[in-house]
Amino acid sequence: MTKMELIIAICNVGFSEVVMDAAKEAGARGGTVSRARGTANSNAEKKFGVYVTPDKEMVLIVVPTKIRDKVLNSIYSAVAQRQPGNCVAFSLPVDNTIGIRYVADEEKSD
Repeated sequence: MTKMELIIAICNVGFSEVVMDAAKEAGARGGTVSRARGTANSNAEKKFGVYVTPDKEMVLIVVPTKIRDKVLNSIYSAVAQRQPGNCVAFSLPVDNTIGIRYVADEEKSD
């Protein structure tokens, strides 16, 4: 079974499509977008020099570990690098998955 990672991208409203397009270009098959609300305070705005909007979108993408870095770098290039503060993305290991198959898994079962 392929090792998997969960990529979580938390971005300002309106950037989830850019995040998903970048992830798909890097090999991700799809993801889930949900609305979220940030809780940063004005001290964070002063320290990092960016305006923190409370309304967010959270993008969850499960990918094989072997393409995790490619997907994260693609998201960074598409969103975060252009306008700092629009998105933060990170990954977590996934122990088990149900219903997710990638080409490598399909080739093994043939």
